[in-house]
Amino acid sequence: MIDDLDLAFDERADKGRHRRSYRKNVGKKKRKGGGGKTAVAFLMALVLLGALGVGAWYGFDRIQSYFVTADYDGAGTAEKVNIEVKQGASATDIANLMVKADVVKSAKAFIEAADADSKSKNIQPGVYGLRKQMSAKAALAVLVDPKNKIVNGVTVPEGLTMLSTFKKLSDQTKIPVKDFQAAAKNVDSFDIPPFWFERRDGKKVTKSLEGFLFPDTYEMPPKPTAKQILDIMVNRFLTVTGDMKFADTVQAKRGGIAPYEALIVASLAQAEAGNKDDLGKIARVAYNRVYLKDMPLQFDVTLNYGLEAAGKPTKASKDMSPADYANAGNKYNSHYYKGLTPTPIDSPGKDALQGAMDPPAGQWLFFVAIDKQGHSAFAVTDEEHEANKVKAREAGIIN
Repeated sequence: MIDDLDLAFDERADKGRHRRSYRKNVGKKKRKGGGGKTAVAFLMALVLLGALGVGAWYGFDRIQSYFVTADYDGAGTAEKVNIEVKQGASATDIANLMVKADVVKSAKAFIEAADADSKSKNIQPGVYGLRKQMSAKAALAVLVDPKNKIVNGVTVPEGLTMLSTFKKLSDQTKIPVKDFQAAAKNVDSFDIPPFWFERRDGKKVTKSLEGFLFPDTYEMPPKPTAKQILDIMVNRFLTVTGDMKFADTVQAKRGGIAPYEALIVASLAQAEAGNKDDLGKIARVAYNRVYLKDMPLQFDVTLNYGLEAAGKPTKASKDMSPADYANAGNKYNSHYYKGLTPTPIDSPGKDALQGAMDPPAGQWLFFVAIDKQGHSAFAVTDEEHEANKVKAREAGIIN
């Protein structure tokens, strides 16, 4: 039965083909050039297949990129690149920096390598020498080893004036002092927010980098300029005070005193204190004299700052004369002028900033060093102060 059906199907199919062929050619002349049309059709088919192939490959490549992280192979080319890892930089920050410098091929590759290596959490800030087009794993291996840091360190202690800071930097970097002075003149070229140069004590603002060159040990980039070094120090100041919430705390707790005024007080305490335990108390004395009692500060360190700024030799307190205390030409003479000085008088460290931001409570108006460890005794009245001065003389601290 199945054989009969197959035969019937074959017969019908064969008859159909004959009829279609007959009708197609009835009343028509034989055409020429059929081979040319066939060639064109063949070429079009090839083009179409090629296009489909390219499209398929492009689509595959795009899809593959979603699953395969772009990365270079090996230890990189011969071309070297210095990368600076800043304080607090995340793996993403570092990755983006290295992609921009063509050290690694993609941020994703570096982040994946960092996630897979617990040592990546201990990458230290500093400058590292890497190569272009390194694998992410090879680049990470350089960064996790502190020995690979390019050491070009400078140290600036607390309490140096700006001019003394420039001399210290010059000694360590061999950059001329005049280059630092020239860079510091254009205060607006530094990214210091405008509120730092506002005062609420009625005195005119004198823009200066004094007070903003944070004392610390720094690792500098290779062959830095004076401006680059000062930028690094100013940025550290802004980072430290930002982390401390210095400006917010001062304005909240110090009765409307501007952050710049508190910075001046921090610099005064830094200059006067012989021991860090007394920084906050000396700041309190400054606040009490200036804002509560309308008294002159009478700090010898301010007079000396004015002398240094004028290019004159400074003096020990025992060598200062009545003429020095009465000198109106010295705008930093806090024996003559009431209120705070025109600018900070040095670069205060974090302890001094903390003391000025949140000093201990007290009504003190006087202090004097009473031992060779630099500790001071504080007094509210003249009588108490005179008694403390006797102790200081007995200890051989003052004459």
